[in-house]
Amino acid sequence: MIFQLSFLICPLNSVEAYTGTAMRIFNALINLFIGKPEKIAPESSRAERGKFGEDLASNYCKGKLGYKVIARNWHWKQYEIDIICLDAGVLVFVEVRSRAAHSLVSGFHSIGKKKKIALQRACKAYIKQLQYPPKHIRFDVIEVSISEEGDGKLQHYSNVSLFSKHYTTER
Repeated sequence: MIFQLSFLICPLNSVEAYTGTAMRIFNALINLFIGKPEKIAPESSRAERGKFGEDLASNYCKGKLGYKVIARNWHWKQYEIDIICLDAGVLVFVEVRSRAAHSLVSGFHSIGKKKKIALQRACKAYIKQLQYPPKHIRFDVIEVSISEEGDGKLQHYSNVSLFSKHYTTER
């Protein structure tokens, strides 16, 4: 059920396509059927911990930051964007990095050169497929530290430099 519902929000023709009443209804249904994540079991798999982190980050973006979540796990070729949001007219691409709280390298610092290139390509592909690309874009990183008890602690890094200062979305 999770995959079927998340698939519905992937194809978009414009940034504003799902940002109205339909998106609010969709989010309410997701929260009703799936629920908001609270804790994760210590024996959970890497994929389950990643999904837990993305759920926490998505709820944080909607609830605390007031973003409108447009898509989650958007794919293009072999590339993926975890969360795509709209923040007061600014298109925000969010990379979620879930790590154990005792990890030596933080989630933010675990994004290497190859991952940055992959994220750039995915973001550019998403913008290119929009009928009306936004004038302003931003890239954020949300790091989720998962304790041994299964609690998630978030750290939000806003406006992380991923694109050159001369990059434009205009065609």
